[in-house]
Amino acid sequence: MELRDLMETAAEAAAKIVHGVPEDRLTAPTPNPGWDVRATVNHLFFWTRCAEFAARKQAPDDLPEEHDFTAEPGWADRFAEQARHTARAWRDPAAWEGDTSLTGAAPGMPASVIGAMIFSEFPLHGWDLAVSTGQPAQLPAEVVRAAHRETSAIAEMARRYGAFGPEVPVADGAPLLDRLLGVAGRDPHWTP
Repeated sequence: MELRDLMETAAEAAAKIVHGVPEDRLTAPTPNPGWDVRATVNHLFFWTRCAEFAARKQAPDDLPEEHDFTAEPGWADRFAEQARHTARAWRDPAAWEGDTSLTGAAPGMPASVIGAMIFSEFPLHGWDLAVSTGQPAQLPAEVVRAAHRETSAIAEMARRYGAFGPEVPVADGAPLLDRLLGVAGRDPHWTP
């Protein structure tokens, strides 16, 4: 199954987890050093917005990366709506062709790399938010499989740019979600 066929499933899984984030847990720690739940939600929301523009080969609007989406009423519903818009934009086969950019900077990167990056953001940050707020990380198996494949392919590049920490060793026989997390620099056994 192609990523464009799974994008909506991944987006919906992340949106469900974001809906489960209690307001009183926004300052809770996450597996990402220096990021609390609020920072993770804001990061996911911001880049999900940018990814919709990237799918359409447009420069994003001028909303700053530091924008606090969680300070606005209905932020979880708004994230779910944005995630759906982004997933639908990436359903278009043309979104995966040529080059694009999450920031609007030229020349950008292959659109297929950008699409894979945003796809993997949904399960990775979904897991971050779930474990940080005591929710089950209910991620569809097909999303985890695809995210593991795509994340493994870009892991070294992501480490060079500081997007991932060092790989966390995980046993070969561990569940695929644990292996995905390890490749992305997360400890699958992390607790707040």
